[in-house]
Amino acid sequence: MDVHLVFCSCPDPDTASTLARTLVEERLAACASVLPGMHSVYRWQGAVESADEVLLLAKAPADRLPDLIGRLQALHPYELPEVLAVQATAGLPAYLGWVVEATRD
Repeated sequence: MDVHLVFCSCPDPDTASTLARTLVEERLAACASVLPGMHSVYRWQGAVESADEVLLLAKAPADRLPDLIGRLQALHPYELPEVLAVQATAGLPAYLGWVVEATRD
């Protein structure tokens, strides 16, 4: 099963939780975890910046990725949100199957 982990940095826990709930309610992700306590250092508009952020980690099948990414981009408060999808090359088969099943109507 082709399952991906989607990473998305968020400005605060409320934003991450709202995005997580939306993705799961709309069946774009089977599960979304909110991991607090992240500090990011990045280059933006020619300057090195830093910010305390929260990481949203969503689990979704490949066929849901375009809609999931589009939804994150539409709802995210950042001008250019970090949205990265990484394929899970292995995992517990029953869990991978659940990810696919949980995103179906």
